[in-house]
Amino acid sequence: MTLTKIRTAAASSLAAAGLLFSLAACSAPATQPTASAPASSAATSSSAAPSASGPCDGVKVIVDSGALKQAAADTSVCVDVDEPTVAADVLKEANIKTEGTEQYPTELVCRVNGVPAADFDITHKAGTYREECKGMPAAFAYWSLWVKPATGDWAYAQEGLATLKVSPGESLELLYTVDGEPAAPKA
Repeated sequence: MTLTKIRTAAASSLAAAGLLFSLAACSAPATQPTASAPASSAATSSSAAPSASGPCDGVKVIVDSGALKQAAADTSVCVDVDEPTVAADVLKEANIKTEGTEQYPTELVCRVNGVPAADFDITHKAGTYREECKGMPAAFAYWSLWVKPATGDWAYAQEGLATLKVSPGESLELLYTVDGEPAAPKA
């Protein structure tokens, strides 16, 4: 392999890692307060009523373990909010626990409600993988953060849980993707 091809491959890998880092939802665990945002006016967790479908006057929160098919993570709840609220606070009200990595404890989401567990084999195109939550999650297996306005389509979040604000009528989803599937939340 020529030096040019090696450099091109290295640059492509770095660019892909940079893109993944940018898009990996730059999230903070819901259990940590954020310095950049004041406490929200989200209601107590007793008002976060499970709702698999139907209208939600607050923020609809969905966790979909996607290709992992791990029911321990999957949930759909409506969290009562009456103003734009930081996503990390909405997840906390919904009793959804997120965990970052050792290297990026507040910037990334590595586990949601303990999924994927450290001893769980994630099957992907190249074999199996176990998420250790040390650095960047694998580019082929990770949690992604999505937002859907009251009327419109799902869009990949442009901010992480610590800074993203969601408003009444919107939906927020954490979706686990393996080898690009599922590519986006269900409609």
